[in-house]
Amino acid sequence: MHKQRIVVGLSGGVDSAVTAHLLKQQGHEVIGIFMKNWEDDDDSEFCSSNIDFVDAAAVADVIGIAIEHVNFAADYKDRVFAEFLREYQAGRTPNPDILCNAEIKFKAFLDHAMRLGAEKIATGHYARVRKNETTGLHELLKGLDPAKDQSYFLHRLNQAQLSRTLFPVGELKKIEVRRIANEIGLPNAKKKDSTGICFIGERPFREFLNRYIAKAPGPIKNDQGRVLGEHVGLSFYTLGQRQGLGIGGVKARGAELKAVQALGQRGVGEHEPWFVARKDMDSNTLWVVQGHDHPWLLSTEVQVQDCSWVAGAPPAAGTMAAKTRYRQADAACELVAPSSTHAALRFDEPQWAVTPGQSAVLYQGEVCLGGGVIAASNTPALP
Repeated sequence: MHKQRIVVGLSGGVDSAVTAHLLKQQGHEVIGIFMKNWEDDDDSEFCSSNIDFVDAAAVADVIGIAIEHVNFAADYKDRVFAEFLREYQAGRTPNPDILCNAEIKFKAFLDHAMRLGAEKIATGHYARVRKNETTGLHELLKGLDPAKDQSYFLHRLNQAQLSRTLFPVGELKKIEVRRIANEIGLPNAKKKDSTGICFIGERPFREFLNRYIAKAPGPIKNDQGRVLGEHVGLSFYTLGQRQGLGIGGVKARGAELKAVQALGQRGVGEHEPWFVARKDMDSNTLWVVQGHDHPWLLSTEVQVQDCSWVAGAPPAAGTMAAKTRYRQADAACELVAPSSTHAALRFDEPQWAVTPGQSAVLYQGEVCLGGGVIAASNTPALP
């Protein structure tokens, strides 16, 4: 096997630690890089990059590799965070982790690694890369652990990026990764997985967003146009949201219940929970509906834009599967009129709370084809 210089993104977590160990074990020259992507209040309880660096350095020490601390915070602010705020201000719900992978981890970090003379980079993502010997193209595959697969977040990677990338833990189940970490005495073997957006961490999301986006209160209305309360600003809500609406005690009136039931929701009762269904930026109105399966929350057609295709060109129109959010099973759909920038998806079964700004990602079996940013979906018109 050809021994290579491989630069590993060490985050302080167990997945990247085991990634570095596996590559070192294979005889490669491994260098660790710790990426600092966020500087504002990063010493707080919510964003502990200092603690993560200490953990990454301890891991490097145990494995016996060098580690470098690299600051990408300026790049991150320009390429990821500014776009994140723009999208929220426009009323959409972006996914900064997807942008971070495309712009920082597999662009700024990859460029830095190449300057260090690396042949490849590696990260602790649960995904796989395979070269298709027939087409000569690199394919992005799901990770073998279905509960941990992260191909959704990596769907914007291109051929040049994938050709230089390794995902060793994508071949393993998480339980196996923990076992290896424990076996070789890694100090972070039992460290819990980080959740949430990297620069927000576990902190209350609305409180964080409030620092950057001004509140602009307006009416909360139900599907009959009745005002139920006041929202704090449309940027602070997302479609399908159930908590934090401040209208928990409001009940639907008899006529409204009948109207909702006429739409086919026979089982909806007056105590059903409320969900965010629409955000009308023009009138600054937050529309909410009662019941998880209200027609306003269900879509069978989705328009996507700003597409990115792993092969470098759009796949042929036809039957495949897609996810319109990370934590969902693949849903059968028809890809219609795909282009380099746009596409439409027609689903066999209605999709719940399809959210503009999130990504719809396409799959053919275990192969991730790419995807695009959700622009619109076919839900009933406002009253």
